[in-house]
Amino acid sequence: MSFFKSMVGRKMLMATSGLMMVLFVVGHLAGNSTIYWGAGGINAYAEKLHALFPLVWGYRVVMIVLLGLHVFFGIQLSLENNAAKPQGYAVDRSLSATFGGMSMIWTGLIIGGFLIYHLLHFTVQVTNPELSAVRHLDAVGRPDVFHMVVGSFQKTFISLIYAGALTALAFHLSHGIQSFFQSLGLNNDRTLPVIEKTGKITAVVLYAGYIAIPLIILIGILKG
Repeated sequence: MSFFKSMVGRKMLMATSGLMMVLFVVGHLAGNSTIYWGAGGINAYAEKLHALFPLVWGYRVVMIVLLGLHVFFGIQLSLENNAAKPQGYAVDRSLSATFGGMSMIWTGLIIGGFLIYHLLHFTVQVTNPELSAVRHLDAVGRPDVFHMVVGSFQKTFISLIYAGALTALAFHLSHGIQSFFQSLGLNNDRTLPVIEKTGKITAVVLYAGYIAIPLIILIGILKG
């Protein structure tokens, strides 16, 4: 239990859980990208995930637990840091002075709220039942995820919700990836510029990959 009480232990847990979630974000984007192959692509992908139902939900439970720990210790550490007098190394101040660093709690809360909506939208499929994949089958009898995604992002309000959440995610990642290296003690005057650039580039690439899907649907490039 002392590990969870120590500053170093909690930061390591934050770094580890954060890394797991970044890997999840990367894998989730790869799966979402099957939509570019049309209904055959993303519907086949969704069918394979459904066939692995126990494994997929087991993985989701693990991720939810990691997310809960990440949020809890993130808020706790932030409150402790704000209560302490400004002290520490210039590298630490540099990492915290960016908008991403100063808004970590708020972007994290936005992401958390969005995840609930996202699960209700595309997993439980209750927010827009008229587009539910399980109520609409494709030509070969599979739940039509393609129809659900395209129909959803053709609605401007839904696309804006996703755009806002993805913007919060980009800012959160830009600082979070930097903090990961900081927690490992790899930041110094020589490595800091590389760490900052890595965090920003990774955040921008993931943001572009995710935002492209609702964007091309909303402007009519990808149609159902």
